[in-house]
Amino acid sequence: MTTLAVPAPAPVEEETAGGRAGLRAALGQLVRRPVFLIAALYVLFVLVSAFWPELFTSQSPYDTNTSAVVQAPSADHLFGTDNYGRDLWTRVLYGSPLTIRATLIALGIALVAGLGLGILSGFLGGLVDGVLMRVIDVLLAIPGLLLALSIVTALGYGTIPVAVAVGVGIVPGFARTTRAEVLRVKTLPYIEAARAGGASWGRVLLRHILPNSWGPVAVLAVLDGGVAIIAIASLSFLGFGAAPPAAEWGTLIADGRNYLVTAWWLSLLPGLFVALLVLSLNHIAKTLQELTR
Repeated sequence: MTTLAVPAPAPVEEETAGGRAGLRAALGQLVRRPVFLIAALYVLFVLVSAFWPELFTSQSPYDTNTSAVVQAPSADHLFGTDNYGRDLWTRVLYGSPLTIRATLIALGIALVAGLGLGILSGFLGGLVDGVLMRVIDVLLAIPGLLLALSIVTALGYGTIPVAVAVGVGIVPGFARTTRAEVLRVKTLPYIEAARAGGASWGRVLLRHILPNSWGPVAVLAVLDGGVAIIAIASLSFLGFGAAPPAAEWGTLIADGRNYLVTAWWLSLLPGLFVALLVLSLNHIAKTLQELTR
């Protein structure tokens, strides 16, 4: 009597160990990059200050002090004071919630809409792909800030309209990147093997295509986080953000532009705070891109 040998399935423990080893190797590479660690710590500090600014200052962002008007940076006032005697460091920290939350809303809109359009376009192909990509091409032809400015003019002033406008402005980039990744993954051999094994297209999409298309999209999300911050700060600078006395970053920079000669810190220090955050996000995105290659 002849017996057929059935190959044993690969042990789950080996796959898990391999994944953990790869994760440890990636973390080891990141630890050996001091600039990346500094950038990550700075981004973490800004994120924490966006939700708990009181951890880093004991002053109020709205209390005025006529005896401390336009004071230069010192131990008592790290960023100096403004023309109302308010502590500028405190106002920058309390401006973090408005700008960071608006950035998160914008990225959420861009991720949901961009991923949806990119998946539909790349997965369905044909006429759907042609129509959606022509719409995306038209949006890409319009500068992102100009598109956001047009949208926020229609929606009205405030943090939420600015976030929605910026989110719509960065949707095309997510859609194009997602489409390209879906088209690439669709042609890989294991997709054909899954289909030959009887897997439905829905299962293939959820179990194989989406998980393997996420890497470049995640890198783009970090990179576009900096783009969104600049766009939100720019719209606030132009007066489309939250109404005074709210301390948005763009508003703080705009308030100090009339004092650049006599009180340079009013615009320069908030501007450096924002610039360092954007540069940190760009460096993190570049590092993650190098690791995923």
